[in-house]
Amino acid sequence: MNVHTASDAYVFTPLPIPTLPVSGTDKLFPVHRIYCVGRNFADHAIEMGHDPNREPPFFFQKNPDTLVLSGQDFPYPSSTNDVHHEIELVVALHKGGKDIPLDAAMSHVFGYAVGLDMTRRDLQGEAKKMGRPWETGKAFEASAPCTPLVPAGEAGDITSGAIWLKVNGETRQSGDLNQMIWKVPEMISYLSGLFELQPGDLIFAGTPAGVGAVQRGDEMLGHVDGIGELRTRVA
Repeated sequence: MNVHTASDAYVFTPLPIPTLPVSGTDKLFPVHRIYCVGRNFADHAIEMGHDPNREPPFFFQKNPDTLVLSGQDFPYPSSTNDVHHEIELVVALHKGGKDIPLDAAMSHVFGYAVGLDMTRRDLQGEAKKMGRPWETGKAFEASAPCTPLVPAGEAGDITSGAIWLKVNGETRQSGDLNQMIWKVPEMISYLSGLFELQPGDLIFAGTPAGVGAVQRGDEMLGHVDGIGELRTRVA
């Protein structure tokens, strides 16, 4: 891949690099890719009609420009009548690599955030039935609301702690990070065997049970212990 920096090298002005703020600083974290692990909480696997037994993890991607910063609106997307919330821990990497050993995986972590994997469930369901990719259900514009990143050294113990989501003040999802089937170092190590990870990669680490639809005007409040809270309104 050729890399150019001079603006006159392009046929049009490139779009800005997607970034996340780093909490407590004026620094920005440039985002390379967004990986999402599917069905990483047993209770969510069950509610989606799948066996919760530990199987090899699977991943899908969202585009970096689907990020929406906490406090901004989540615009209700087109071509759907069934948009679901999925509250997740987000892991941000500042080092990449291939075939990362399990015992070295956590040294690649820069920090954490609270994220939402917003999903056009009807389109995802149609894709599943037809054996097609999930992008139409998962990778649409603004489908990844996210908080600023908390550096790993300032975060709480991410091996356990409450993770929940409220819609209009009513608790919809509630779980604990210790319920994740695949833990953070395992996800990093396994994923690095499938892709060459890069600095700037984000991993959305899966959601507990209770996913459900939102409507225009709904207010979502998500929380992960030690990381913070995410707020967004469905516009």
